[in-house]
Parts: sequence; C-alpha cells; structure tokens
Amino acid sequence: MPSPPIDPEAFRAFEHEGWERVPQRYHNAFASLTSQTIAPVLDAVGATTGIRLLDVATGPGYAAAAAAERGAKVIGIDFAQAMVAEARRRYPTVDFREGDAEDLPFPEASFDAVMMNFGLLHLARPERALAEAHRVLHPEGRFGFTVWAQPEEAIGFQMVLRAVERYGKLDVGIPQGPHFFRFSDPQECQRSLLDAGFISPSVKTLPLIWRLSSPDALFESMFEGTVRTAGLLRAQSADAIRAIRKVLRQAVLPYQEGVGVELPMPAVLASARKP
Repeated sequence: MPSPPIDPEAFRAFEHEGWERVPQRYHNAFASLTSQTIAPVLDAVGATTGIRLLDVATGPGYAAAAAAERGAKVIGIDFAQAMVAEARRRYPTVDFREGDAEDLPFPEASFDAVMMNFGLLHLARPERALAEAHRVLHPEGRFGFTVWAQPEEAIGFQMVLRAVERYGKLDVGIPQGPHFFRFSDPQECQRSLLDAGFISPSVKTLPLIWRLSSPDALFESMFEGTVRTAGLLRAQSADAIRAIRKVLRQAVLPYQEGVGVELPMPAVLASARKP
C-alpha cells in the first residue's frame, strides 16, 4: 500500500510534540492493551538470558523491562524526552536513552535482537527505521514489530473513524503521515522486511482485548492518550466532538461487560532475521 505524499519533517515534529505531552495519559489509556503483545514479540526475537536487545520507540519502557526480566541486556530508546523520563522513573535499573528510530545511535552489529512495539505507526520514514534495525543487528539477529490490525478487526479504530466520517471531517490540516494501517497488511510487512534486507519474514495476528472502564472511555482514551488520532479528534468542531462522543458511547454498548467494555483490538506481529 503506497504512502501518500508527506512532509517527513513536519510529521515528525507533530508526533514528537505529541508524545512529549502524553506519557501518563498514554499509560492510563493503552498500557493494559499494548502490553499484551510484549511476550509474543520477545519470543519472536528470541529474547533470552544474555542477548543484546534494543527496544526502539520504547515509550514508558514496558517491553524493555520485560526483556530485562528475561535476562536480556537491554537498551530502550525513544525520541521523546518525556517518554524516556517516564521509562526511567518506572524501571530505574534498565538503560533508557533518547534516540531516533530512523537514525539509531549505535554502530553496525551492536545487537542480537531489535524490537518495536507499535512504534512503526508513528514514524515519518518507516522504511528508514527498518533499514536501521537491520544495520544494528548482528548477522543472524532477529527483528520484530507490532502494529494494529485493519480497522475492520481493531474495532476501536473502526468506531472512531466511522464517527468522524459521519459527524466531522477527516481532512483537518494536521501534518500528513504514512498510512496508519499500511503495515496491517501482512504482504506489506513481508515486502518491507525483505526490501530492508531481512530474510524469512513471518507475520501473524495477535488477538487482543481492550478492557475499558466505561462506555465513555473509548473516546477519552483516543482523545487524551494518542497523538495522530487525538489530533484528528481535537481538530473537529465543538458540535462534532459532542456528536462523536455520543455515538461512540452507543457504539460500544454491544461490547459492554458489567460497567466496563471489552473491545476486540487485534495486532499484527511481523518478524524476520538478518542473514
């Protein structure tokens, strides 16, 4: 799926500014969901005792900390200073640093494994990040990343996008980035990994459940704990926001469990090996 024309620097600045603002709100909204993929990614890259592992776009550090618990020698990097500070606060014994996924600050063959848990979605030049992961891996090293499945499967995104299409507008003037669901396509994952120099790509779907505390929590999580989706929502008119919030409250009712909501939010896990 080709990416639309973008201004990479404008999109990067937009994402960077957003992630500097939301560490705690992201944790509140998404930690329980995105953490469900950590063990499968660690398994895919062979995270065991003694291996050198780089967690790219580490965010609050969940995956890096889990790798460290397995005995891996871990470095977690993120381009947002606030995220690095949050990761250090949560996991003070893990090595967290500021770093750019598209220009990794490490020499060739520095790591046995590289992982990226939902980070690829937020990059202006994902191909460059894949190439950088390949560069810093030792021969025979493994790389793995996760992204969301298509919105038809990741129901929370489908609900939000349909509500915006109906009551608001999708073209709101925020910096254009690569297609958000580009890597939801397994064939695109495989093609991109092969183009970056990897071999033996593998792609599978992980069945995740997003457990939200109330029918209003879907809107609130997207509005407060994301960057690109939040930018889309915040750019709507006040009337549109009220209508979107209301329709989302109704849309989640079939998924209500007690006072909360359980939404299917599967992810795609792609992995491959450096020759």
